[in-house]
Amino acid sequence: MVDGQARGVLYCGSWAESAVGEVVARAAFSVADSLATELRVRSEIDRRLSSFATPASTDIGSAAREELRESYAEIRSIAASISDESVKRRLQAIERRLAALSGDGSATTLDVRLSPREVDVLASVALGATNAEVAASLGLREGTVKSYLQSAMSKLDVSTRHAAVTKARRAGILP
Repeated sequence: MVDGQARGVLYCGSWAESAVGEVVARAAFSVADSLATELRVRSEIDRRLSSFATPASTDIGSAAREELRESYAEIRSIAASISDESVKRRLQAIERRLAALSGDGSATTLDVRLSPREVDVLASVALGATNAEVAASLGLREGTVKSYLQSAMSKLDVSTRHAAVTKARRAGILP
């Protein structure tokens, strides 16, 4: 336990049946205390180091930001249609760079993992595309687009398309 939260579990076992006495328990508790101290120290170090991090200013105009978002969506669309893994990895690296360029330093940390297709759909929705337009551009059925969008909205814990795009942008998932 670290600061009242479970951060790990230690398992102990033996091949032979034996009673767990104070000598064995004391050693196990000592290991658990040492591990808790190490985790507490690491958390504090991470907290202090994060206070020193100052993101570079990437203030760009609204027209440039929209062009960046359109380029991002187009690259995601192209990457989805390519089977060559090395080209796909290169396009994904460009996507990450474009997403980083649009950041304003206020990204929030979310413990959300969207599938690549959910991000594709959100990127198109972010440009104002309808479900039918998203389906046509990604080669999907409109019902499939709705499913991906609902899944992303559920994972992001929002109830509208606009809120999903906004939250994904704040989390750095979309530019």
